[in-house]
Amino acid sequence: MARVDRSALTPAPGEQDAARRAVEAVWRIESARIVGALTRYTRDFELAEDVAQEALAEALVSWPRDGAPRDPAAWLIATARRRAIDAYRRRAGRDERYAALAHGLAEGEATSGVGTGPAGAGASVVAGQPGSDPAEVDPDRIDDDVLALMFVSCHPVLSREAQVALTLRVVGGLTSDEIARAFLVPVGGVQARITRAKKTIAAAQVPFEVPDGADRTARLASVRGVLYVIFTEGSSATSGDDWIRHDLAREAVRLARVLSRLAPEPETFGLLALLELTAARFPARVGPSGEPILLEDQDRRRWDRAAIIRGRAALRRAVGPAGMGVYALQAAIAECHAVARSVAGTDWERIIVLYEALGRVAPSPVVDLNRAVAVAMAHGPELGLRVVDGLVERGVLAGSHLLPGVRGELLARLGRTAEARGEYLRAAEMCGNTAERSVLEAKASALP
Repeated sequence: MARVDRSALTPAPGEQDAARRAVEAVWRIESARIVGALTRYTRDFELAEDVAQEALAEALVSWPRDGAPRDPAAWLIATARRRAIDAYRRRAGRDERYAALAHGLAEGEATSGVGTGPAGAGASVVAGQPGSDPAEVDPDRIDDDVLALMFVSCHPVLSREAQVALTLRVVGGLTSDEIARAFLVPVGGVQARITRAKKTIAAAQVPFEVPDGADRTARLASVRGVLYVIFTEGSSATSGDDWIRHDLAREAVRLARVLSRLAPEPETFGLLALLELTAARFPARVGPSGEPILLEDQDRRRWDRAAIIRGRAALRRAVGPAGMGVYALQAAIAECHAVARSVAGTDWERIIVLYEALGRVAPSPVVDLNRAVAVAMAHGPELGLRVVDGLVERGVLAGSHLLPGVRGELLARLGRTAEARGEYLRAAEMCGNTAERSVLEAKASALP
């Protein structure tokens, strides 16, 4: 019989690369609904995430060889389900052997027959472990699955750091390497954080469900808070060389859009509006070499008009019965910048009012500092400096570079250059981001 040339059946390198890119794209887009569906099926969050990763690994091998399936997400879910069933069978067989061994020791029996229980015993245990419906995932349950997954990832039993890592991993579909690069931490630390989070969820017996009533409101606020933290780190990186970490910020915007569809509440739309309107300025915030470009120097023609339209549309839905919430107020401030033709033409009086309202809803020294900037823009640097000096006297933001940075700017505008230079250099020393530090140092050098 003629021998088959297997090399002829192997896809060309270009086809393999295309298939691998397809696997990565499907996982990034569909990972949340895949893990969510598997969690509902297995009733075991950690197992669901593990078998989903196993299915992904299998796809990376088989898709380049056999071609991508017609329905990639369904293929991954079916493959992961088979892995889950295998895991339950192994677990059931192991439990039977342990039980038989314990019984044999108690009765003084020989152990030669251990593990020879009835053939159907393991199957009955397996059938009782995953969800009772072995059919394909119900498409009507997809949204609930993703929302429940968000609630699990942001459960209050986890620290905020663990919530962020777990959300990016199981809801966002990012790898541990990508998360580590985004936050400039070791990969091993990210993996350990995710592992501990999953074990904590299992130990606390966190149910896979969308909670009701007050619990839902509290947990939804936690989900929004995690997305806000992710976006904030992406839009203004606290450390490293890049001022903006686009992948991290884009992922937060994408997840906020998902959340606004799953939980269409005013403050969720407020968060989405804030993220869209802020991200709209990204194209003009950095130069060709990645250098930061400040607001007054940005080419506003490069702002993303589509994002501004989306953000303003979300903001219109962000006003609830009690008025604007924390995110909606910040989004309204971002809208003032988005619609202005220039810094001078910005409605600074409205921004002052919005910051005052934000300070009542969510008091913060950072809010007060931003209000000081708005006061300076509307009424002159001397009045703004009074507000900043009041913060200095209160001893707030002592470890942040933001306070001396703003103070240096206001002193420079008042012509107090020696003091301004000292504040700029102090801010540069305290700043952990290389790109932002270079801006502060350049400002100090430019003073006469």
